[in-house]
Amino acid sequence: MRQINISKSVPVVGEYDVVVCGGGPAGFVAAVAAAREGARVALVERFGFLGGMATAGLVAPLSVFTYNKQLVIGGIPWEFIGRLVEMGGGHVEHPLGNVAFDPELYKLCMQRMAEEAGITLYMNSYLSGCTLCEGAIQEVVIENKNGSEALSARMFIDATGDADLAAMAGVEMQPQEGAPLQPLSTYFILGGVDTSSPLVHEAMHHNKQGENCHCLPIREALLARAEELGLPEFGGPWFCTTLHEGCVAVNMTRTAGNACDNRDYTRAESRLREDVFRMAAILRDNFEEFRGCYVAAVAPQAGIRETRRIKGVHTITADEYVSAYRYEDSISRGAHPIDIHATQGSSQVTIFLDSPAYVPYRSLIAPSHPNLLVAGRSLSADRKAFASLRVQASCMGTGQAAGVAAAQCAARGCTVQEADIEQLRSRLTAIGAQI
Repeated sequence: MRQINISKSVPVVGEYDVVVCGGGPAGFVAAVAAAREGARVALVERFGFLGGMATAGLVAPLSVFTYNKQLVIGGIPWEFIGRLVEMGGGHVEHPLGNVAFDPELYKLCMQRMAEEAGITLYMNSYLSGCTLCEGAIQEVVIENKNGSEALSARMFIDATGDADLAAMAGVEMQPQEGAPLQPLSTYFILGGVDTSSPLVHEAMHHNKQGENCHCLPIREALLARAEELGLPEFGGPWFCTTLHEGCVAVNMTRTAGNACDNRDYTRAESRLREDVFRMAAILRDNFEEFRGCYVAAVAPQAGIRETRRIKGVHTITADEYVSAYRYEDSISRGAHPIDIHATQGSSQVTIFLDSPAYVPYRSLIAPSHPNLLVAGRSLSADRKAFASLRVQASCMGTGQAAGVAAAQCAARGCTVQEADIEQLRSRLTAIGAQI
């Protein structure tokens, strides 16, 4: 392959205590948590709005905030849910604490909370590189309409979901464990649905602990006629209310693809967009409840279940996770079932938890990178434990811990490996985290 060399000077446009890369559920909460601890915080987001998989991916509902009738993810994440509900943009489904939401009000609520916290936002900015000195990140380089710009900080948090910053910094990643990556899915919103019908109304409320919330009658009908209908690969289907009469968010499409490979991701998203309209037509032509439906919105990006995860100081194992092993450095929890979707076919492996699991601080840091934490999907876990921790409430919980830890380490002038775990856990408990 022919290569070219490019040399350019990049202006450092901001100096901060903490720079968070990625404005999804994990990154937003991390930035707010760090800022509320007194840190000067910048948040880099590649879209012009916050929310990540919830708003760019339309992934609904947000799950799981409560389990066995107890709060599992508290503090800033639960505060955000409360404020979203007050705005008319969220509905908490008990007993699981799954949260249905209006994607546009979700964006606005996050934006308001970020601005109130005094966070400097770098929106429409794509992370393109970083500089290192003896393993420590000095600056991140971003690209936007101003050209190439750099941000320096004492501490950095990778909340990109795909471990982009960690990979650029040379952090070792988890092996793929021989299995293909979980499939990509593009969510879409259908309007014109009879949401008052018993079938749709039952399916779009995710409030049953220990049960898969897919729409079983439609699933069985589709599987029985898959060849006749020319049905693409599909999962579920899962429907979720958007809080607006006649509209449902649909999780149904799926295809193999690697979201960390530009060409493969492009191919996968193009296929999924075609499948959205094929599936909408199949629903419209075959189910009375969808007779007048139309595609009201397609997610700006495909939903990503699995890409890179760091090999951290500690890797959470499935045995630890399912047994709810309690670590001395526990900083968050998780209660979503282990949920592994087949790349081909419509099958799914689901393992429900007896008790909420624990997440150690050591799974958020790499051994040899002194000022980097990860939050969200990029944490250090094996494939099965990760298949639960990848969901949005769990990502918010690890984001909260990473934000507080980053602010504390920046203030003390210590590395992330030298964090005062007792102080961290004490502060997380004080702000409402369940650890």
